Amino acid sequence: MRVLHFYKTYYPDSVGGIEQVIRQLCVGTTRLGVTNTVLSLSRQKNLAPIQFDGHTVVRMPLNFEIASNACSIQSLGALSRMAREADVVHYHFPWPFMDLAHFMARVDKPTVVSYHSDIVRQKRWLRLYQPLKHRFLASVDSIVAASPNYLESSTVLARYPDKTRVITYGLDKSTYPSVDPCRLAHWRERVGPKFFLFVGVLRYYKGLHILLEAAKGLDYPIVIVGTGPEEAALKEQAARLGLKHVLFTGALEEADKAALLTLAYGLAFPSHLRSEAFGISLLEGAMYGKPMISCEIGTGTTYINVDGETGLVVPPSNAQALRGALRTLWENPELARDMGARAEERYQALFTSEQMAAGYTALYQELVAKRSTAGAGTGVGLVDVPPAR
Repeated sequence: MRVLHFYKTYYPDSVGGIEQVIRQLCVGTTRLGVTNTVLSLSRQKNLAPIQFDGHTVVRMPLNFEIASNACSIQSLGALSRMAREADVVHYHFPWPFMDLAHFMARVDKPTVVSYHSDIVRQKRWLRLYQPLKHRFLASVDSIVAASPNYLESSTVLARYPDKTRVITYGLDKSTYPSVDPCRLAHWRERVGPKFFLFVGVLRYYKGLHILLEAAKGLDYPIVIVGTGPEEAALKEQAARLGLKHVLFTGALEEADKAALLTLAYGLAFPSHLRSEAFGISLLEGAMYGKPMISCEIGTGTTYINVDGETGLVVPPSNAQALRGALRTLWENPELARDMGARAEERYQALFTSEQMAAGYTALYQELVAKRSTAGAGTGVGLVDVPPAR
């Protein structure tokens, strides 16, 4: 079974939630006999194919961007050529250029779309993109949501009930670095024995400005790991609020991130918009047995973090409620410990890499068998788009 993944960014050029999902998926399905190749775009000059965690990464030049939509002329030929050699083409949505590339490359193989998120912010561009988006989603063989919460709340996915299913994201803790005692001691000395942790790219939808507002008046240490477009504004806000107990670490090596996940008292994940479709770093917190604080935004965050069981869930954009949740966990260590233990149990039950890999491998086999039974492919011409519900 040969699977081609197509997404705009991937290792080693970028590290983010979707990149981590693709990585974990490739590692897990490789163990089940799948040969994975990832086709992505890059600004780097040396773009020779590389081997990464047992799969091949092929990068094409990123030529230009329109409204954060990465485009590459060279990738069209690469997609066409590599799709002919694959048994299944696995797309990772959203990426509007990918939809166009699917048709221009005339891909005629079984196709899967991992639907990572609705498009939330670019309202004006979204209106222009709608016809292409729905033509693309109607043309593929299967669409996969990462949680039942997101499947139920997405108006886009509601248009494709016959081809949509749920396969949750999964992580393999063995792919994370083991932490040596010296590194643990370094971070324990730097941040103290008890702190809340956030890990992620500092984007507009992460709700970190609300977390900083909630931290006002509290003296609980909060460690924010990551960098991103909101970093300068957040540091300015923290200084304006006089938050001496908030530490911005910037980007860290994986071993340092693992050390902080090991040491953290709890995970604060204040994402307040639907652009946060799941929350891989939230799942990392569960994997490390940490109690979690998140917001109810109708996405996978609340599938990971069950209110009152694995942590606390508060309304989005509500600093007062977030402050109350921080205080509840901080002042009740036994409650926090019990919630962390249940979070790890839920990870083991629902969110391992092995489970995700088994689900996708079965789907690949199903689609290949269905195409084989049907005979010749149906092509990617004009298709009927289901009516809106």
